[in-house]
Amino acid sequence: MGKIIVSENVSLDGVVQDPTGEEGFGRGGWFRQLGDKDRAAWAELELQEALGAEALLLGRRSDAWFAARWLSRSGAWADRLNNLPKYVVSSTLDVPRWSNSTVLKGDVVKEVLTLKRELAGDIVVYASIQLVHTLMEHDLVDELRLTVYPVVLGAGERLFGGISETKPMRLVDTRTVGDGLAHLTYQPVPRNGLVPVVDG
Repeated sequence: MGKIIVSENVSLDGVVQDPTGEEGFGRGGWFRQLGDKDRAAWAELELQEALGAEALLLGRRSDAWFAARWLSRSGAWADRLNNLPKYVVSSTLDVPRWSNSTVLKGDVVKEVLTLKRELAGDIVVYASIQLVHTLMEHDLVDELRLTVYPVVLGAGERLFGGISETKPMRLVDTRTVGDGLAHLTYQPVPRNGLVPVVDG
């Protein structure tokens, strides 16, 4: 049985919008404020996560964004990301942009449940905020890995904006990345002591 791992970069106040400053958000570009030591430590963290992943799960826009940045690169991290199996959730996409990708066009919940049954290991979700909202809403996330950047933006799209009910979490790991980043790992607290089940 696969595990859905949501791995995100967030500001101190939970904003995920436009980390690289390419989307026109006035407070974007916060990822680029990293110093060299923090950037190197973050890259090593991400490489190790990619090496431990079984597959990636992405939304349509994230598929295009990552493809444009990674397909032309080489090296251990790029090779791993480009070669991993990828599953792109979209009702409109026919041909995904990133390599080794399959489009999931049906009902998102059913498609993800099927994917979890068919794969063993970590199925990592990067970016793909609308997809993350859907996964959280339907209790399909097995683990959250948040890399927290030491900046308060005060505005912007937040990782969990629009979730309809409380989602209790338990902290299972913390670590410092470089000098300024915190990496926090959470797992959902089962409701009434039972793991939620959604019929396929």
